[in-house]
Amino acid sequence: PTGATTFTEAMKMGSEVYHHLKNVIKAKFGLDATAVGDEGGFAPNILENKEALNLIQDAIAKAGYTGKIEIGMDVAASEFYKDGKYDLDFKNPKSDPSGWLSGDALEDMYQGFIKDFPITSIEDPYDQDDWAAWAKLTANTTIQIVGDDLTVTNPKRIATAVEKKSCNCLLLKVNQIGTVTESINAHLLAKKNGWGTMVSHR
Repeated sequence: PTGATTFTEAMKMGSEVYHHLKNVIKAKFGLDATAVGDEGGFAPNILENKEALNLIQDAIAKAGYTGKIEIGMDVAASEFYKDGKYDLDFKNPKSDPSGWLSGDALEDMYQGFIKDFPITSIEDPYDQDDWAAWAKLTANTTIQIVGDDLTVTNPKRIATAVEKKSCNCLLLKVNQIGTVTESINAHLLAKKNGWGTMVSHR
């Protein structure tokens, strides 16, 4: 909610869009599709990624916040990285390897999303060890590229990501690094190198 002037207004905007999203999903996929996961996320049976962004954009519009809310994506690409490629059909046991994407092809998809939707942040766009792909996307875009699986709140991996220019924002998870002191030090390392820090809820 980048158009909000206070935290309270931002919470209100987020809540309203969330409830509109439920109605948008219900209208298109039926009531069963509005069940939520452990963290409150919807998972309707969509056929392609752009459809999810269209649903969110529709919900933003119905809530009256077009131009005031931007979208952040958590791709978790390590989950579908196989043999040096990205299998977007990874939940299908008969997924066809000829359809798996290279890092460059996946970047083209992300750049299309950035062009067509108000994307402001992408978390874990590539596998945690696909350093070159991370660096290329970060160099080729002005949005926030967030390292979660890439950095695991670990100073050594953060330092490597800084050296390779692989991302520009740290996802800080206190439970990953273990102590509050180490978490603060991870944040300070990120900040010193011009990164943003996004704090996880866990």
